[in-house]
Amino acid sequence: MVKRGRIIAFLCFLVLAGGLLGTTTKDILGNIKLGLDLQGGFEVLYEVNPAKKGQKIDSEVMASTAEALDRRVNVLGVSEPNIQIEGDNRIRVQLAGVENQNQAREVLSTEANLTFRDANDNIMMDGSDLVEGGADQTFDENGKPSVSLKLKDSNKFREVTEKIVAMGPGNNVLVIWLDFEEGKDSFKEEITKKDPKFISAPTVSQVFNQDTVSIVGSFTVEEAKQLSDILDAGALPVKLDEIYSTSVGASFGEQAMDKTVIAGIIGVAAVFLFMIFYYRFPGFIAAITLTIFIYLTVLVFDWMNVVLTLPGIAALILGVGMAVDANIITYERIREEIKVGRSIKNAFKAGNESSFSTVTDANLTTLLAGAVLFFYGTSSVKGFATSLIIGILGSFITNVYLSRWLLGLWVNSGIFNNKPGWFGVKRSEIHDLSENVDTLDLPTRFDRFDFVKHRRKFFVFSGAILAIGIIVLAVFRLNLGIDFTSGTRIEVLSDKALTKETISAELQKMDIDTDDIIISGEDSNIGVARYKGVLSKEEIAEVKTHFNKELNGDTNVSTVTPTVGKEIAKNALKALGLAVLGLIIFVTFRFQFHMAVAAVIALLYAVFFIIPFFSLTRLEVDITFIAALLTVVGYSINDTIVTFDRMRENMQKRKRLKSYEDIADVVNTSLRQTLGRSVNTVLMVALTVIALMIFGSESILSFSIALLVGLVVGTYSSIFIAAQLWVEWKLKELNKKGTIITYKEKPKHSDEPQV
Repeated sequence: MVKRGRIIAFLCFLVLAGGLLGTTTKDILGNIKLGLDLQGGFEVLYEVNPAKKGQKIDSEVMASTAEALDRRVNVLGVSEPNIQIEGDNRIRVQLAGVENQNQAREVLSTEANLTFRDANDNIMMDGSDLVEGGADQTFDENGKPSVSLKLKDSNKFREVTEKIVAMGPGNNVLVIWLDFEEGKDSFKEEITKKDPKFISAPTVSQVFNQDTVSIVGSFTVEEAKQLSDILDAGALPVKLDEIYSTSVGASFGEQAMDKTVIAGIIGVAAVFLFMIFYYRFPGFIAAITLTIFIYLTVLVFDWMNVVLTLPGIAALILGVGMAVDANIITYERIREEIKVGRSIKNAFKAGNESSFSTVTDANLTTLLAGAVLFFYGTSSVKGFATSLIIGILGSFITNVYLSRWLLGLWVNSGIFNNKPGWFGVKRSEIHDLSENVDTLDLPTRFDRFDFVKHRRKFFVFSGAILAIGIIVLAVFRLNLGIDFTSGTRIEVLSDKALTKETISAELQKMDIDTDDIIISGEDSNIGVARYKGVLSKEEIAEVKTHFNKELNGDTNVSTVTPTVGKEIAKNALKALGLAVLGLIIFVTFRFQFHMAVAAVIALLYAVFFIIPFFSLTRLEVDITFIAALLTVVGYSINDTIVTFDRMRENMQKRKRLKSYEDIADVVNTSLRQTLGRSVNTVLMVALTVIALMIFGSESILSFSIALLVGLVVGTYSSIFIAAQLWVEWKLKELNKKGTIITYKEKPKHSDEPQV
């Protein structure tokens, strides 16, 4: 008898969920903060240094500097700046969506130490003599833009002007400086230059007794307004040195956003179609829960005020491919239970129970890699890690609990009784329950493969590939991006086709000489140049202005100093080491030490393989490459965990391993049973990665390729390295002990008869 109430409950849920998604999705997407790589803007990392001799940079100074920067950002009108203190003497500023990046950079880094000096550079007054917030943009008597300043003490100004007048003709000037540098700047040198550093040097021919002064120079209205705003925001208590910066043009951000979203839609649609085609009705349920998973992930982004970056979108798209793994593991288990003769209801219950620990372990390993990425990554990598962590947690809720509940409504309604075809199982594959067939004995498509028998061949082949990889790496080395080598990366997006010669010629006009130029884009309208030197903020401003004028191009400029480059490389190695150590501890705790070591060797093999591949193909290695490596770490061991979990289950069914044949049978059987799941899961993630590669933004192409290579090799290493190493170690243990007990024996009491 069909219980229609459960089906009605499912349909009601579908209508409610559909209505909620339809009415709120647009607003949620509109509320999400986009990173600077998606809407343009810039990011700069400042090193905070003393402004005066003997000044100490402590937490109080850092806090006041961050506050001063925040006041300046308010002047720019940026609605949601991100200003973070990092370590003891660094501040990171991210301004997404800022329109005039050159102005913003100038406003942020100008120390705004205003001084009034005589012709011999002696200080007569400074910023402390001004009324706080008393600067205004005004016009002088000739109608020229000027800046009006209110003084605290008119008597002091009278004394100053008396001294200046007394210096006599030729020296009776009051020089107004902004950020005068002792030992470097001099009025008598600057006055000979066409564009002197000081703001103005009015002649003082009479004594003034007033509380307002005007700064008159060759200002535009905008420049006068900017100066008054900077002075109102207050002087910085320290000196700021740029050690890392990146700026993204709005056109680049818009293009990256559009391309990646299209890639995501294509990749997700491919996953949905495969799941429905292969797993039938459960696949349809998976498509529903994955849709809700995407919605909930975006909703959490909104609630947590997460800044969505390009790698973050990539992580969300990849998350769909990875989230479906829970469904695949569960559905494969349900199919096995149906094949041994269980009813649909009992198979559903048993399949969910037996898959739960596997799904939990697999998700925890990827979560560990995501956590390491978050703590050791830079801003864009943190965005990827945040999306990855939220995605893992969300997928566990939706694709374990929600998926189980929704499918359970249909299964428990009785509508699928005696209808195994709805689960993709043919009647010819089903045994009678009375035959007492165990899932261990079910035939698979891979029964003709004896993985253990040829393990030594796999070791030789894997070793040969490893040796070739080391040689390739030694000969070609890596094509390291500026993240690791330091330097400047200039990327130009033009409305016309570009050539290397064009980009080179324009760079030479600005005294930037490099032949490291790559042309890309569908219409050859993107030019990327790498320059070993580190450009200053003034040079960056010149580059952006020049390309906009000459090529009508939007420009991204990133600079990394040697200090930061070394730190990024160091943190990358530290992150990889911590991830590996954490996984060894986790797998040892959940399984056994030999499995942990075998799993880590396999994942390191997968990670290493990506490196010579990039060396041979000359793909650029940037900071997102590290994100890809650590994702492969989590995902490679994910696959190994699923295999080991099945091996543990099959060993416990046997109770004891007494011979080589027993060990080989456990491993072969487990690999055959999980290989279908491994292929399908890798295929799901591969579909999303390939969509990102073909249709996504060029800026994450290297990231996508690294992931694809790592996923494929990770599956290989899980099957042909991890499992086979475990065989070798178990054989040694067997030779020592004679028998390996695979279950915990209950302790015998003293009053029990001894056998």
